[in-house]
Amino acid sequence: MNSAAWHARIECGGRITGAGFLVTPDKVVTCAHVVRDGDRHPLTVTFTERPGMPAVPARIVAHGGWSGGATDLGDLAVLELRHEVGIAPAALAPPGAAHGEPPRRLVVYGFPAGFDEGALAEYRTTGPQLIKNEWNQLEAWQTDGQPLARGYSGAAVALADTGEVVGMVTAAAGTKGVRNGRMMPVQVMARYWPDLESLVPASPRAAAQRARLRELVEKAVRAGLECDPVRLYTAAADPFDPLPPPGGFDSLRSAALFVLCELDARATATVARFADHLESLLGVTDETDTPDWSPILVELAPSGAGQGLIRVEVSAYSGGRRHPVGSDTVPQARLRTHVQDRIEAAFRHLTPGTQELIAFALPRDWLDWPVDRWPKAPDDDTPLGCVYPVVVTDHARRKPGTRHVLTRAWNRLDARPGTRLHRVECACPEDPRKLRHALRRSEACLAGFAAAPHTARARPHFEVSLTAPAPVIMWSRAGCADAHPAAPGARDCPGTAFLDALDAHVGRVPPARLPRAVLDLREEAHLEDGHWASDIQLLWDDPRCFTEPHGDAVHLQCPVA
Repeated sequence: MNSAAWHARIECGGRITGAGFLVTPDKVVTCAHVVRDGDRHPLTVTFTERPGMPAVPARIVAHGGWSGGATDLGDLAVLELRHEVGIAPAALAPPGAAHGEPPRRLVVYGFPAGFDEGALAEYRTTGPQLIKNEWNQLEAWQTDGQPLARGYSGAAVALADTGEVVGMVTAAAGTKGVRNGRMMPVQVMARYWPDLESLVPASPRAAAQRARLRELVEKAVRAGLECDPVRLYTAAADPFDPLPPPGGFDSLRSAALFVLCELDARATATVARFADHLESLLGVTDETDTPDWSPILVELAPSGAGQGLIRVEVSAYSGGRRHPVGSDTVPQARLRTHVQDRIEAAFRHLTPGTQELIAFALPRDWLDWPVDRWPKAPDDDTPLGCVYPVVVTDHARRKPGTRHVLTRAWNRLDARPGTRLHRVECACPEDPRKLRHALRRSEACLAGFAAAPHTARARPHFEVSLTAPAPVIMWSRAGCADAHPAAPGARDCPGTAFLDALDAHVGRVPPARLPRAVLDLREEAHLEDGHWASDIQLLWDDPRCFTEPHGDAVHLQCPVA
């Protein structure tokens, strides 16, 4: 560390209480618990690498909010020196520089009992995982090396080869014989003192993304963009990224500062996603583009816990990740109210600027349920399908093999300017085996049924459409009944009339936009009695909208001095 003169010894009331380090010509960073008595006793800072230099009086000008407990957060304080000192401040390392393979050797310069002039200790990080979103764990470089002890609190943790500071010691293990401790990394320090953010360098790749984010934030502020900064951050964050502050963000700028200051080097993707979402909000949506759906998936199934009980699982999908919202078993009498509450809760996880989609995954015998007609909320009886795009899908089609085939089909459909309909007439004259071949080999991606799938004549063909698998299936819940006397395709057949109207309506609609087109139809039908689409049901199944969840982990430690 080349006898770096920026190492500081902190004294309170004439007693050595810990260490610190110079970050600007007149600012020293240390732990809040090191200067806990600084409001009652004089504070002085001594730079021991400059023998003969008198101690410099100081005062606390920033505090991380530490509450006094061993594991309380925000154990950081900034001291302002009475005057600038002629010492070059410490150089800070980019976030994540403390970690590597092989491990990076780290050096700590503190003032344990009996070493008023200072003593060195060698450590390394156990890994990049943050403990309680606040600390990295330190472990001794050598089993017989100098342990962290009282007097090391507030000391800089620096790379042995470059001398760049990667963090600050805040705690030791507190157990005899255990040579571990914890470090507040530089990006977390900047969370509590934003002025430090400009001093923390970024990797070249991260620097470009950070510059882009700053530029977009300024553009959004100038444009008067209105958005929910908490939703914007949540949509961009990885599972291991810290949660938003309890009080949220008071502005878009504060959310961006949180992203820029809080996240370590592993979070470059989060910075990029935050910028991408913001750029999407600033841009004008082209209605001809493929929608960026943010689905809410409502999975319903009979519960094995008893008759009349239904298993309900609700998830939100945004930013390429799944966010579980709730998993419950409820009586059928309470099902709609429960689903209303869970859908409302799921909206907190959706990516701002994307288009919401409510998808019900149902057992095959329930696919005809009029879920689009369920009230939006207990105090709002507007049909759900007249407020949001609502689709259904079959539980059995969520198997990996089926998802693979459907994904390949949807990749082809992205280039289609419209939707080709394969008609399944009410009397179903087509052999089911030929229907399978037609759905797999023809250009048609939508199987349209003149009769509801629960009818005896339509059921075999409906099963084939599901297993083929057809990416999209549509029918009218009030379609032709089994006893309808008209010949297949007759003009007075309600099923034929439904297919004619459907074909005319969807021919110019890209398959990816069908949920939005059906929402428009349902709104029209809600205002017009006898509308051909009043009972329309849409089975729409694009696996690319849905992803798998990730895990998370937490680990705690206790403080030093």
